Amino acid sequence: MTEIKKIGFIGLGVMGHAISANLMADGYELYVYNRTASKADDLVANGASYLPTPGQVAAASDLVVTMVGYPSDVEDVYFNDATGIFSGISAQKIVIDMTTSTPTLAKKIAEKAGELDVLTLDAPVSGGDIGAKNRTLTIMAGGDRSAFEEVTEIFGKIAKKARYFGPAGSGQHVKMANQIGIAGTMTAMSELLVYAKAAGLDLPAVIDTLLAGGANTWSLANYGPRILKDDYSPGFFVKHFVKDLKIALDESAKMGLDLPATQGALALYEKLADKGYHDAGTQALIKLWWA
Repeated sequence: MTEIKKIGFIGLGVMGHAISANLMADGYELYVYNRTASKADDLVANGASYLPTPGQVAAASDLVVTMVGYPSDVEDVYFNDATGIFSGISAQKIVIDMTTSTPTLAKKIAEKAGELDVLTLDAPVSGGDIGAKNRTLTIMAGGDRSAFEEVTEIFGKIAKKARYFGPAGSGQHVKMANQIGIAGTMTAMSELLVYAKAAGLDLPAVIDTLLAGGANTWSLANYGPRILKDDYSPGFFVKHFVKDLKIALDESAKMGLDLPATQGALALYEKLADKGYHDAGTQALIKLWWA
């Protein structure tokens, strides 16, 4: 494997855009693709090259990173016969899917990549828009260990922690565990704020105090203040969290597990989406109680 200088990035949403901007600031030559091309305009203005298909991005890059919305998007980005990554990539390159997707699809990507002598990682992340901007993401990786070792330096530029967990699909399983945990902290944060408001308490003071004790969570620290400012912009979309929780529960069922708290969180977020908040940030859960 030659030194990685050219990075392809496919998917310029809230997090993907921030990661791409940081990598370009670090001096990497960046090739980008997004379904809505205009989302790449500022990156292109700063030196990135926009290419019209994922396959062309793969052909131009040493390393390709994907971060799209849904497993169906991942499938198309990699396997589309005319435009997909596998239609343009060559041997000895690395592909990393940072989308939160299914372990089954991660294994399918790895199998196809192996046929082409391409290395793969499924490497979903946690940390939201703040983590992407501030280079403080957590990366959970599965796939080729040698690929993980090749990109350790790059991961160090975008994340505060990156860990390898095993064969293809392992990273996605860790991310499901993460989303199960986030489901609990988001519902807990929402309900504690609802309770504190009903009791007539000073909500900023409540948040500040609880962050110093056992109720301290990332959700309370990062989303509590946003809620008090009526800021429901997406660090992570409600619609994507619904997708993630469905994957987590599907995988749990395959292992014979019953996770009632996660099922309850999914029901709440589905209700929130049905109310029209599917494109809001996950902190909009409070809207089920507060108008």
